Amino acid sequence: MIAATLVFAFLNGFNDSSGLVATAISSRSINPRLALTIASLAEFAGPFIFGTAVAGTIGKDLIAPGGITLDVLLTAIVSAIVWNLITWYLGLPSSSTHALLGGLIGAVTITHGYQYLQWAGFAKVLIALFISPVIGLVVGYFLMTKMLEFTAHFSPRINVIFTRVQVLNVIALALSHGTNDGQKSMGLITLALVAAQLQQSFVVPVWVTLLVAIAMMLGVNSAGWRIMKTVGGKIYRVRPVHAFTAQTAAAAIVLTAALVGAPVSTTQVVSTTIMGVGSAERINRVRWGVAGQIVTGWLLTIPASILVAAALQFLFVTWLKV
Repeated sequence: MIAATLVFAFLNGFNDSSGLVATAISSRSINPRLALTIASLAEFAGPFIFGTAVAGTIGKDLIAPGGITLDVLLTAIVSAIVWNLITWYLGLPSSSTHALLGGLIGAVTITHGYQYLQWAGFAKVLIALFISPVIGLVVGYFLMTKMLEFTAHFSPRINVIFTRVQVLNVIALALSHGTNDGQKSMGLITLALVAAQLQQSFVVPVWVTLLVAIAMMLGVNSAGWRIMKTVGGKIYRVRPVHAFTAQTAAAAIVLTAALVGAPVSTTQVVSTTIMGVGSAERINRVRWGVAGQIVTGWLLTIPASILVAAALQFLFVTWLKV
């Protein structure tokens, strides 16, 4: 169970590395290997710095106590891993959080019934997941509009400044991603410890945070290059000013969500901030067809992972009965 969750954390970092560094790399602000090294180190630090509010949401607000069993948690994680691998192969930015939610819904419903799902908690998470990309679009558009006004009287050499500060942007975004997404895996392992009666209450142990931080760091450092190409260059032609603005907006949104305990998708937020930034400059230059493919991938994730988890759990329960 712990091993599966660490694989999920690794793939989370692997897939989301695209959102953390793609704009900095595609705008040629930072060398790709240096960008990934900086991001992976900040990713490791993130889970230790900003608390465990998101882990609490995952651990306490989604499933009623009677529905939390090791087989349910394992099925949910495996289904999320399967979907992450599929979307990676297709090169589509997808949400590990969407996949995890779908996995939990499918596994719990097949095993114990839908009455063990705490719909108020799921509603909170789903609202955060679906509103955060919209906020990313709006904030990206607003910040880019202000940035264009601010830089209108400067020479093109202003891009040198935007290039140099990209290191700070990568650090900020990786820190925010590490705390928000890392806490999801931390919450799952802690849930498993409680379900196995290895601890009495939902308190994230330090060793769990350490293992998840290492897994996320290794995932980011391995780089999801297929998805990076989509986020970094296929949505909009990114220059240093666009990269700076999009990453600033995304980091602020993801970190704020982590502090209030709202799990969000960093890849979603980064993608929509790029759309917002591009729209503020030249809306007709945004490749809305690619954006539509990304949105389709997001919308498919929850129902697809529900079906995968339900099928896996059905086979698992059937096999146990045999």
